[in-house]
Amino acid sequence: MSPLIRNLPKKHWSQEIAENILQKFPDKKVYTCAAGITPSGVVHFGNLRDVITSWAIAKQLIKQNKNVRFIFSWDDFDRFRKVPKNIDESFSKYIGLPLTAVPDPKGEYNSYAQRFEKEFEESMKKLGIVLDYRYQSKEYQSGKYDELIIQALQHRQEIAEILLSFMSEKSKKEKRINEKDFKKNYYPISIYSRFTGKDFVKILNYDGESKIKYKCLEKDKVDIIDITNDHVVKLSWKVDWAMRWKFEDVIFEPGGADHAEPNGSYSVSSLISKKVFQKEPPLFVGYQFVGLRGLAGKMSSSRGVLISPAQMLEIYEPSLLKWIYLRKKPSETFNIAFDDETYRQYYEFDTEVEKYKRGELDSIQKESLILSTDAKNFYNNPIPFRQAVAYGQIVQWNLKKLNILLKNLGLNYDKESVKSRLEKARNWLETYNLDKSFKLREEINTEYAKKMTPEQVYRIKVLKNKLKEGVSSIKELEKLVYDVPKNPSLSLKENVSLQRAFFKDVYNLLIGKDQGPRLSTFLWAVDRKKILKLLDIS
Repeated sequence: MSPLIRNLPKKHWSQEIAENILQKFPDKKVYTCAAGITPSGVVHFGNLRDVITSWAIAKQLIKQNKNVRFIFSWDDFDRFRKVPKNIDESFSKYIGLPLTAVPDPKGEYNSYAQRFEKEFEESMKKLGIVLDYRYQSKEYQSGKYDELIIQALQHRQEIAEILLSFMSEKSKKEKRINEKDFKKNYYPISIYSRFTGKDFVKILNYDGESKIKYKCLEKDKVDIIDITNDHVVKLSWKVDWAMRWKFEDVIFEPGGADHAEPNGSYSVSSLISKKVFQKEPPLFVGYQFVGLRGLAGKMSSSRGVLISPAQMLEIYEPSLLKWIYLRKKPSETFNIAFDDETYRQYYEFDTEVEKYKRGELDSIQKESLILSTDAKNFYNNPIPFRQAVAYGQIVQWNLKKLNILLKNLGLNYDKESVKSRLEKARNWLETYNLDKSFKLREEINTEYAKKMTPEQVYRIKVLKNKLKEGVSSIKELEKLVYDVPKNPSLSLKENVSLQRAFFKDVYNLLIGKDQGPRLSTFLWAVDRKKILKLLDIS
């Protein structure tokens, strides 16, 4: 056995992480895995890596017969920071409010936050991922965090020192930070003013217990609140993160690569967790960002690429989508495809399934596949996605007609796979790859017909008359389209050239393109009256 083979890892990354968790936290009654997102706009598909990474670990711990919770925090008590590009600029008047206090732009949901939360939650159901949701507006306003907020305030100078310790001298200089003043004036909270509901306030005094005096900068009014009664206080997010680890007793939570940097958010929150809340921080794994093929740029709301899981599920089957994530370590990057790469992804998944059935997968490949779906529900002989796109267009996405076509072609594909992939193939083509689509013209292509020679027109007339006579089976049509341009006195090579030219003429008259689907199949599937109308150029 070669050294390369011998040194290959034998466990899936999720199994290795789960083992590390059990070593670090061997005697937990409940193992809480966590993930979370701020619903400040469309929850894009890049965020799904946060969920699937934590979900995979939870699944592995369950396999070890552990009592597991998988919680998901909607950080909807965060402030509305800016108006997204696709929202009316009038929404700038809501900047500074909690996301749950901002109205839904379309008036369909209870709040701005809920619009994005509900779509994402529906996508999780389709993916078969069960989450125990935490809506942070409700959590804060319920008073659950009161004691921990007071604890953070009582250790505010210690938190300030931790934050300063992670700042470079250059950064302090650029931000004009005086360490003494910073520690004196630092408060690890924001306050939503009782006059405006917004966080444009200046904290004036804290009594060391539960009361805070602040000034509302918009109304120029002073107010005193009691944290235990007036639930308008929110911890700054690095402190908030550590606080929730304590409150929920989290043992694992992943985060983006930026949070995983040596002086990143996880390092800061971990120190706050230990020193302020006396809580051993959870095991953390940083994951790389997800890229896109077929659309511009990285998945990022700041760059305007807002592809949600709901949109991705329009072209990807749930099992395939999860598998694309699970087969890559969190430290590895990968792409989600909107172009021809989607063909390859479906093909590779189907190939893995067949290898699994034959017992040919290694342990890591097998685990990726088993985690992604119930192995009992794999398709038997699924229709390739490429064929779903090609044949789907031919039958104009008619499922009944597609099943007849496949039967006539002797292709015995799994019926459920045909139904599922036909719909996704149509979405892939018509939403993201319209340039690759074809459809019958509405009117005769007179511009092209004018350029045709009498001999070319004659061949089209022969084809039209034969079709009118009732040639109907795919086999008969296959023979017809090759026989019409064929000249017995010419060589095979010369006839191939004539046939290609004839096909080009037919495609241009029918769909306005030089090439198209297999001609005999297309002529069989499409409305014959429309075909005859478009071929009527004589």
